[in-house]
Amino acid sequence: MTTRAYLLLGSNLGDREQLLLNAKVRISLLAGKTAAESSMYETAPWGKTDQPSFLNQVIAVDTQLNPRLLLNTALAIEKSLGRVRAEPLGPRTIDIDILLYGDQVINEDGLSVPHPAMAERRFVLTPLAEIASEVNHPLLQKTIHQLLDECTDQLEVKAKGAKG
Repeated sequence: MTTRAYLLLGSNLGDREQLLLNAKVRISLLAGKTAAESSMYETAPWGKTDQPSFLNQVIAVDTQLNPRLLLNTALAIEKSLGRVRAEPLGPRTIDIDILLYGDQVINEDGLSVPHPAMAERRFVLTPLAEIASEVNHPLLQKTIHQLLDECTDQLEVKAKGAKG
């Protein structure tokens, strides 16, 4: 069975655009076909501000992997692209977060879907709304478009360019 999952990709170290591209290629090879992708967005760091800005993008992936296997695959891709987990919210070559996995709600050790903080983060909602504005958040029972309209996060999120 195939499930549509939405993944947030982010990078603020190295060749950020190339790292996002490499992550997308590996995700399509290991996790499932990319069904849609947002533009790339230049975003201010969230939570820990003394670091370079991020390049973020959301992709929709049609996957046959269960949520835990998708998470493990994402973590393996991060590691293969040089991700080192030195400090929480710190700089990183690549970050891959599962935002949504179909309409499932999952609370397991190390895996929470929908992503618990997505509704408070403009850098998540802006690219997600670009490709999934009418998708419903399974816990909050609001569309992504509604969540973006209600988001109080004031950090700047600006499109880097047209979709690639």
